[in-house]
Amino acid sequence: MSLHVKKGDRVKVIAGKDKGLVGEILAVDPTNTKVVVQGVNVVQRHVRETATPQGKRVEGGIISSEAPIHASNVQLVVKVDGEEVVSRVGYERREVTKRRPDGSEYAAFRSVRIAKKTGEEI
Repeated sequence: MSLHVKKGDRVKVIAGKDKGLVGEILAVDPTNTKVVVQGVNVVQRHVRETATPQGKRVEGGIISSEAPIHASNVQLVVKVDGEEVVSRVGYERREVTKRRPDGSEYAAFRSVRIAKKTGEEI
């Protein structure tokens, strides 16, 4: 299953406690339809000090990290005339030229993501 956003996309949170925040996607989990956005849904975990099998000490304490949020709660951010605006994502089939291992070329189609607001490829 694929999502409308990918790792590295700039998104805006449109629902939840962090509504309105803009950040970059750090990780995507398509099977659970979840994404991790930088600076969004930050949770604190209490981690115990441990030792690795090599004998090194791993520091304990209170660790802050981003927790996943549902992909439907984020919307893609695109630049329009130097201003960042949210846009829905569409898909378009474009014709490309591919090359076979023997060197011959043929026409094929590939799917690209399109920002509905601007009509440009993402």
